[in-house]
This record gives sequence, structure tokens and C-alpha cells, in this order.
Amino acid sequence: MKVDRVLVDARLATMRPGADAYGSVVPGAVAIAGERIAWAGPMADLPTGLDGAERIALEGRWVTPGLVDCHTHLVYTGDRAHEFELRLEGATYEELSRAGGGIMSTVRATRAATEPELVAASLPRLDALIAEGATTVEIKSGYGLAVEHEAKMLRAARALGRARPVTVRTTLLAAHALPPEHAGEADRYIDLCAGPILDAVAAEGLVDAVDAFCDTIGFTRAQTERVFAAARARGLPVKLHAEQLSNQGGAALAAGMGALSADHLEYLDEEGVAAMARSGTVAVLLPGAFYFLRDTHHPPVDLLRRHGVAMAISTDLNPGSSPLHSPLLTMNMACTLFRLTPAEALAGMTRHAARALGIAADAGTIAAGKRADLAIWDIERPGELAYRIAWNPLHRRLWGGR
Repeated sequence: MKVDRVLVDARLATMRPGADAYGSVVPGAVAIAGERIAWAGPMADLPTGLDGAERIALEGRWVTPGLVDCHTHLVYTGDRAHEFELRLEGATYEELSRAGGGIMSTVRATRAATEPELVAASLPRLDALIAEGATTVEIKSGYGLAVEHEAKMLRAARALGRARPVTVRTTLLAAHALPPEHAGEADRYIDLCAGPILDAVAAEGLVDAVDAFCDTIGFTRAQTERVFAAARARGLPVKLHAEQLSNQGGAALAAGMGALSADHLEYLDEEGVAAMARSGTVAVLLPGAFYFLRDTHHPPVDLLRRHGVAMAISTDLNPGSSPLHSPLLTMNMACTLFRLTPAEALAGMTRHAARALGIAADAGTIAAGKRADLAIWDIERPGELAYRIAWNPLHRRLWGGR
């Protein structure tokens, strides 16, 4: 076997289904050839004939798959700290949005920015995720809400992936909110989302998936279905912001259209859970938004478990409802607020998050043939990643074997 380097004397949390919840292999080793894992398993079974490879002794450190942040809105400019103050004085998220704040304040700032300005503003946010072990980050548009500006956001997201050693997956979220120039014309705006905007970004190769916001301050099921039909006609997978503020049946709609994921889900009912179970649609839980908006309506974690629905978690990094730049704190919040176990939280930021992006063949577990996207940690047990607060034990990160 020809390999470039071998990680030895490690403890592996492969996150593959196995004897324990972490897929532990102790002591373990990983052999890397180019950007891929050539072999992973017990030290005692390490193949012979690897003498020419670089050997990196990890001295018992834990190795996990690189973290996958599968739901972010990190490309934007502007600041919404003032809205945080207004909410603490009693204004609701919905009231701020209807008064022209909320998403619209970020839309105005993002439209005014150039692509280089968007990249410069967003790089520190991406760096924060990378510093805590993220090797894949999804980035949505949705603060442009016009052909030119949605494309500009997605170009900036692609540029971020070239500027840093991280895999960036882009998602078109033009159906995020109704822009002011289309006030009272939601159906006409959906025509724009499903036609010219989608055509433009797809022709330029800027989009990996299509998302929409189906809720009381977003779009209806019928409007969402039109966006999804247009995406699927172009061979693009879909995902959905669903059941965050109310139950609109969005998760069941998404599942019925084969969506990769339905995200938020605080008001998800059993009918929606069962539909997701049948379709294999991943539930993406976003504890940062739940915490920041001081929500009290928990997503139905027990129902999701009972029906065997995979649960991913993500930062939902955005300026208005989840200014959360920490995958590790996200795991802690998933445990403390939603009562996930530490193993469920880590699976939610690795294996299930990769499924939510449609990249499980490449990421999310430590296995031969997958990309060598790995995080090495100075910890005694994997549960520490969700246990500690404001503490980063990352020792080293590998992206594509580098």
C-alpha cells in the first residue's frame, strides 16, 4: 500500500456505527494517500510496508472526522446588535421583521457591499469555524434577494473556499424573505426565484443546493413547492427552513420532494417526523437560534429518535438570530437545551451533517476512501467536546490530508 503519511498511537472516534456511539478504535491508526484515507483501524492491524510514509505519533490524542457546519449564513455585511437590544426591551423577531428590520436590514447592507468587501467581512467568521475543527462549511445566500446580489453572495462564498483550506458548499436561499421592491407581490417574487435568479447562479456554477423559508414571515407551502420544482428540474437538491415559528407542514413537503434536510423544526409534528423518516430527510437542529431568540418551544427530539430520523446540528451563523461562531458551543447547546447526548451532538456535527449536505460519501466518518478531513484533539474522551464551554482543545486539523 502506497501512502504519504500515517497517524499512529491515536484514539479514533470514527463516528461509524459500531460497538459504541463514537465508533471508537483504541489504539488506532489512519493511513493517508493524497487527499484520501487509505486505511483506518486498530494499531495492531496496521498494514506492513508503510516504511516510506511519514509517521505522525499522536500520543493517545483523539481523532474525529473534521466537523461539518451544515447550515450557515456567514456571507453578509452590517451589524444587528441594536436589534438585540430592542428584543431585550420587548420587541419580537417577527415585529422587527415586519417593521423593516430583521433580514431587510442585512439585505440593505449586503446589497451595498462589493464582492471583495463581502469576502473580507466574512473571512473572520469562517476562520472562527476552522479554528474549532470545521473542515466543511455550508454557506447560504438570501441577503441579496435579486439576481445580481444573490449571485454576488454565492461568488463570495466560492471565493472563501479558495481563500482557506476548507470545503465550502453553497446554497441558494433567494426565497428567504420578500424584498421591498416586491412588497405585496410574493408570487411574482417566487417567479423570480424559480426562474431568473436560479438560472443565473446555476449557469455560473455557483450553487450546490436550493433552500427556502416556509413560515409565517417567509413563504407558503405552494410557493416553496414551486421553488423546489424548479431546483429539481435543474438537477439540484433541496433543503428547507421549516417549522421554526409555526407549523406550516413544510417538513412534510420537503420530505415528499426528497429534500436533503429540513432545518429548525421547533414546531414539527409527528406527521412531519414520519414523513422525514420515510424519505431519509435529515433533521438539522439549530440551538443557537433557539437560545438567541429565547425560544421555549423545543424541537421534538424524542419523536425524531423514536422514528429513527438522523439529527444534524449546526451553528446557523447569521447576524440576526444566531451570531454563533463556535461549533463546539453549538454541541454544548444541543446537549443542554435539546437534551442530545454528547455522542449524538458529535454525530450531528459530523456523520449526519455530511448527510444533510449530500456529501456522506466523502465526509462525516473516518473510513477508507473518504477525504482525509480530520480533527485531532487534546482530550481524554470524546464527550469533552460537548461538555466544556469556551474552551478549544483542537491540536491539529487535516483538510484533504494536509
